[in-house]
Amino acid sequence: MDKQDLIKKIEESRNSRLITYITGDRHPFATGIADDVIPIFNRCLENIIRKEQPRESLKISLFIYTRGGDMVAPLRLVKLIKSYCKEFEVLIPYRCHSAGTLVALGADKIVMGKLGELSPVDPTTIHPYNPQNPLNPQQRLEVSVEDLNSYFLLAKELAGVKEEQIQDVFKYLVERLHPLCLGNAYRAYRMGKIIAEKLLKMHQKNEDTIKKIIQAITSEICIHGYPITRDEANDLGLEIEKPSEELEKNMWALYECYAKEIKLGIPFHPLEFLEKEEVATFKYSAAYVETEELSNQFIFKGKVQKTIRDNKPAIDMNIEIAKWE
Repeated sequence: MDKQDLIKKIEESRNSRLITYITGDRHPFATGIADDVIPIFNRCLENIIRKEQPRESLKISLFIYTRGGDMVAPLRLVKLIKSYCKEFEVLIPYRCHSAGTLVALGADKIVMGKLGELSPVDPTTIHPYNPQNPLNPQQRLEVSVEDLNSYFLLAKELAGVKEEQIQDVFKYLVERLHPLCLGNAYRAYRMGKIIAEKLLKMHQKNEDTIKKIIQAITSEICIHGYPITRDEANDLGLEIEKPSEELEKNMWALYECYAKEIKLGIPFHPLEFLEKEEVATFKYSAAYVETEELSNQFIFKGKVQKTIRDNKPAIDMNIEIAKWE
């Protein structure tokens, strides 16, 4: 079955309208959750409303695959979707990490397949005062909020630093990282917790459950890519539904359609655009927002060519356009 047939089948099984949101993780065409998708979702939702029952009885299912993205965009996206429907759920066939996990926190229900994954929300930050990359002085290194937290835990738990001495540990850190770099990282950490709380409070009333979930995904789970399976997510207090056998099959088949188109998990080399030619133009779809009727793709366009650099064969690739179409 093609994507449209699978979307229709999933809609029938969930008694809902389905929107897919797929971002790519293949460099240099990696994409992530971002604000630029908000008008696209609005267009999809407006199209659904024109053809479906009133929003007071409408259910929206969001089929999502992502490795993360902007931390604020999920709040805008969830609020937008909820303004169009009575019930909002997310369908997770595989990875729904970081900013994707925040989107899931705002859903009334989370449907996770056997391989479904959420992840911690521990942002990495870029700032003009971040340390230089020693391998490329023109670049700034990302600073991980969890790395900073773990530095202080290391000092306390393994080095035996007493609470009254922790200021010396902080002073040592500030001498090596600019204070504004550290302030920016702490701001991201606070923002992640605030956004997670806002999203959970849209449907979760138990304050203890909210605190438990936030503590786990922003502090306790200290590896950014740690996969939170559906059983672990359920233990945290999230409302997780296991799909039926048929739904599981269709969700995975739909994921594989997108994985094939974006080539998820396959290392990129410019030669795939060139084949036997010396120069070639390329067009690459790196993200999707789709419904049964509408298709929106984030497109990279450019040129790739064989050349000689330092008397050795080389390949130049220039991305000239990157936009939603």
